[in-house]
Amino acid sequence: MEILILILRIIFGLLLGFAGVMHFVKPKVFNRFIPPFLPKLAVNYIAGFFEFTIGICLLINQTAKQAALAMFVLMLIFLPIHIWDVFREKPAIGSKKIAIIRVLLQFLLLYIAYLIYTH
Repeated sequence: MEILILILRIIFGLLLGFAGVMHFVKPKVFNRFIPPFLPKLAVNYIAGFFEFTIGICLLINQTAKQAALAMFVLMLIFLPIHIWDVFREKPAIGSKKIAIIRVLLQFLLLYIAYLIYTH
């Protein structure tokens, strides 16, 4: 089980780190995912900062447990936005089907963060 947790930490550390960097490199890509009532640029940069930081911390043994907890909280924060996207006329992610899959994926990410945190 320990090797699985290490693999998950590496995969999600790299994914979150990359996603965080992309929030700064290509911020306009993320605008359509942010509800119109929120300040897009600020939310984008804040999300990118946290994604990058959590990703890096998942890769470090001493901070992985805290990073997993932070990942769990971040995925919980993102969940309502993903659900909101499902009910939009034209979801940001593309089709309604993909938007629904994205919500289900969010629950998988919550579970992965839980697994990392508890091991």
